[in-house]
Amino acid sequence: MLPIERLAKIKEIVLERKNVKISELSEELNVSEMTIHRDIKQLVDEGFVIKTFGGVSLAQSAYDLQKNLNVCSVCQRPIHDRFAYQLILTNNRIERACCAHCGFMRQKQLGDQVLQAMTYDLFKGTTVSAQMAYFVIDAAIQVTCCQPQVLAFESKEYAEKFIKGFGGKVLTYKEAMDLIDKHMQV
Repeated sequence: MLPIERLAKIKEIVLERKNVKISELSEELNVSEMTIHRDIKQLVDEGFVIKTFGGVSLAQSAYDLQKNLNVCSVCQRPIHDRFAYQLILTNNRIERACCAHCGFMRQKQLGDQVLQAMTYDLFKGTTVSAQMAYFVIDAAIQVTCCQPQVLAFESKEYAEKFIKGFGGKVLTYKEAMDLIDKHMQV
């Protein structure tokens, strides 16, 4: 796991639990406690967490930010993690979108401010780099709120199996991004 991915995961865990021990983070992320301490230092400097004895707690300002992370930065709809698209930006800022459709639009708007884009595999529920994912567009089943619907898969094989049952097209990251951009310009 890249350091920036680890920081995003630590933030996600702290946002969810509000308080967490360094030893728990170390075990969950499979890194040393010293690595977690280095990561936490950055989060303390940002004002995201407050260091406690043996752990960290969510800072009040970060708690207020959490409300914004649960709402799509594009369409303002609630975010369901299974379809979420996360943008990691310069200065360790994070923006979340409710789906890849909104994520692609926001990523285009932000341009060079985006360091990395992450999404969730529809079947496994695991995070995957958006640039490495495959996307299904125009499936017959509607599971997300935005149109055209864009569903992410970690592997091309799973995406192709999905379209056998529900139709649609399998596209690479760039193809899907270009298609949404073209669709939004119409």
